[in-house]
Amino acid sequence: MNGRTVLERFPAGGPRGSWPAEEFAQARRLEGQPAEVVMDLATDAFLVIVPGMDGVE
Repeated sequence: MNGRTVLERFPAGGPRGSWPAEEFAQARRLEGQPAEVVMDLATDAFLVIVPGMDGVE
């Protein structure tokens, strides 16, 4: 993913009204990490990533 580190993966089919990827990303932002949520269409999952860090997907 071009210099991005995946912190966590969440299935796209979560319970209605639940946003676990967004909540996880917000908690990381409160800790000072520039976390973002992106959709991985190939795996039908939301990924919480930190851009600009070298790491594994």
